[in-house]
Amino acid sequence: MLSLTVEKRDGKTAPEKLRESGKMPAVYYGPKQASTSVSLSMIEFKKAWKKAGESSVIVLKDGKDEHEALIHEVDVHPVSGEPRHADFYVIEKGKKVQVAVPIVFVGISPAVKDKGAILVKVVREIEVEAAPKDLPREISVDISSLVEFADAIHAKDIKAPAGVEFKINPEDIIASVKEAKEEVVEAPAAIDMAAIEVTDGKGKEVKEGEAGAAGAPAGEAGKGGKAADSKGGKPAEAKGADAKKGGDKK
Repeated sequence: MLSLTVEKRDGKTAPEKLRESGKMPAVYYGPKQASTSVSLSMIEFKKAWKKAGESSVIVLKDGKDEHEALIHEVDVHPVSGEPRHADFYVIEKGKKVQVAVPIVFVGISPAVKDKGAILVKVVREIEVEAAPKDLPREISVDISSLVEFADAIHAKDIKAPAGVEFKINPEDIIASVKEAKEEVVEAPAAIDMAAIEVTDGKGKEVKEGEAGAAGAPAGEAGKGGKAADSKGGKPAEAKGADAKKGGDKK
């Protein structure tokens, strides 16, 4: 069984100072154990945490006292991921404990390997009850029984380790496989050319039959492209001829 040496701390030393010295603040407590603030080696804690996780018992050695405990909660740095503080739950002697144990999927599913199915991991951990010495580090689930698309592994299909009781509905699905389906991509809708508005470059809508007139200078909207005289209604060149005749009369 893993063990860690801890030392009581009075709270006067700032957590940052402890970490700079290679130690980490922690606390342990339990049903029959008062909350006690301690410090321990950062390196040793990381080794124990990696091996034990949060479901294996660790013996805390506090001077002459020893406590069987579980790593209950770990506060980690949001950027580096380094542990900054740990909570240990001291187990009451002679009592069983109930913890969530992670599932590890092993083996190869023929449905996935040969038929291109997708493995669906429905449950990632199982709640178990056991004496501290019988607590498993993890629960192995063999997926080689998943042969067809309709196959699934239920909680009742998993054999519990000796001294361990699963606290889960036996009919709950742990893992299954499903057929991989190709996503259908819809073709873009056809563009309605008649609904597109044409402008003359100045933001004005041009209607059918006005395309030629749109570019013509103002005042040239008569037949033959000649502007009408505002007074007599005569073309401009006719007005000029009349002016010449009047000059001849003089």
